[in-house]
Amino acid sequence: MNKLILTTTQKEKVALALIAAVIIFLVAGLVKLQIVDHPQLAAQSENNRIRVVPITPRRGVVYDRENRRLIDNRPSYTVSVVLAEMVPDETLANVAELLGLDTLEIRRRIRKNLVNRYQPTPVKRDAAFEIIAVLEEQSFRFPGVTYQIEQVRRYPENMSSETFTGYVGEVSSEDLGRHSYPELRLGSMIGKKGLERYYDSHLRGQEGTACIEVTATGQILGQYEDRLEVSAVPGADLILTIDLDLQQACSDVLDTFCCGTIVAADPRTGEILAMTSYPSYDANIFSSVIPDSVWQDISSDSSHPLLNRPLKGLYPPGSTVKFVTVGAALEEGLVTASSTLQPCLGGYKFGNRVFHCWRPDGHGWLNAVHSIEQSCNIYMYQLGLKLGVDLLSRYYGHCGFGRATGIDLPGEEVGLNPNSTYYDQRFGPNKWTRALVMNNSIGQGEVLVTVLQLVQFVNGIINDGVVYRPHIVKNIVDANGEETTIAPEVSFRLPFTPSTLDVLCEGLRLVVEGEHGTARSLQTDQYTVGGKTGTAQNPHGENHSWFVGVAPLENPEIVVCALVENAGHGSEVAVPVVGEIIKSYMQKRLDTTDLAAASIGDKD
Repeated sequence: MNKLILTTTQKEKVALALIAAVIIFLVAGLVKLQIVDHPQLAAQSENNRIRVVPITPRRGVVYDRENRRLIDNRPSYTVSVVLAEMVPDETLANVAELLGLDTLEIRRRIRKNLVNRYQPTPVKRDAAFEIIAVLEEQSFRFPGVTYQIEQVRRYPENMSSETFTGYVGEVSSEDLGRHSYPELRLGSMIGKKGLERYYDSHLRGQEGTACIEVTATGQILGQYEDRLEVSAVPGADLILTIDLDLQQACSDVLDTFCCGTIVAADPRTGEILAMTSYPSYDANIFSSVIPDSVWQDISSDSSHPLLNRPLKGLYPPGSTVKFVTVGAALEEGLVTASSTLQPCLGGYKFGNRVFHCWRPDGHGWLNAVHSIEQSCNIYMYQLGLKLGVDLLSRYYGHCGFGRATGIDLPGEEVGLNPNSTYYDQRFGPNKWTRALVMNNSIGQGEVLVTVLQLVQFVNGIINDGVVYRPHIVKNIVDANGEETTIAPEVSFRLPFTPSTLDVLCEGLRLVVEGEHGTARSLQTDQYTVGGKTGTAQNPHGENHSWFVGVAPLENPEIVVCALVENAGHGSEVAVPVVGEIIKSYMQKRLDTTDLAAASIGDKD
């Protein structure tokens, strides 16, 4: 076989042919890219875009009065979709499977939070890290799906503090319609209840924006350098008037009962020291999407854990408001401090009906002070008849009942302070009797109050008639460290002269220290206590148990009011409950005093 030998000329031709082939191949490729595939590549290039994403500011942290952290934030992953980058019949099915949701739910959440097709729309907050790991490793399966690290609120547990903390949630289209929130968008988080709602504009801060470059498949390439990022402004921090130790004590002391509420306040400033409602619920459940089963359990619970009892619970106050009746009669000159009326024999006949005292064998002859000490109904009935419906109602109103206290929390109820206009509307003109005022004079009948109103009223009695507006925030510290102090604000003055207030305060003292007081069990050698018991008839079940206590009497620092639903006599149930709270407060105060004294002694 002869070996093929190319001449020089032939070799040059082959080389030229190869070079020509390469050139043709390159030109063909260039033509394909520039002409044939241009529409497709141009579209793909168009899809490589700059995505503007919001930067959520740090929501303000909330502290108690001793700067102990009460509400803060924790990091959390939020999974979102970018509608313009989703692949039909692929993205939704895959992301639904990953999140454990059905596609209808995903579509519902997209509709709820959609701002536009090019911005991430949250579909799952507080997602587990395992979900994020899958998104990272298998991003090709989830075109148009992205995630962000956001902050989620963290609330104290087992402290029944949801009454004032409230919680945050996604802004709804209804929220945007009701309020002017030009800085918000669907999917933003705002305060929904409690101080989270009342102080939302302070806590929320200002949202920033970042520009990131993404591929057509949604893969993040990094920050887009040609556009500057707008930094978020953190929200302001709040320092509350709440004492965490006292709040915990209030929560603990109620957990042996079905239902109830306690409010503790400083009468000298109106600062709320503790506020609890039992049963309550864990506000942390609102940090993510609540499973339907959990929501159904809470909303259908017969003990009504969703009811904010200190602010929205309306109760007949019972004997705790006999101060109003006595004070009104003294101010109107209908009796004097030493006046005695018909003796209490256990009942008082008015028309064809006999109105009873809580003590069947009666209290005998009493004056104003001792009628408070022994909580005599017969004495109050007679004062009520002397006053009449409208005059007594006027004093109730001047004492803060039937109107909001103005506390810096939303959703406060005003209660019911009935007068003749109310009864005319309810029963018809001249179709009701004066006997109604007898019930009103002992805090029964149609009179309804909140626990907070009662605390406010007693604050005024022991504060020379001056009532400070109750408030729960002491200081607001903005992102620059500038601090705004919420100064005590006089809300109103009780309609009582100093001599009348002296009578009421003496009655308050005798309830605990008097020979016949109804709360004598609170006597102690360590500090002085005053107060007033109440047992309110409840048409829906057992009586409600009331007590409002004050300590120390010579210079009151704390007023505590407890309402235990369906628990019986105030002297048997609410008195020891309040006694435990006052003991907790005074023991801490005494320990602090001892510590200070020891420190001074060390220096000496």
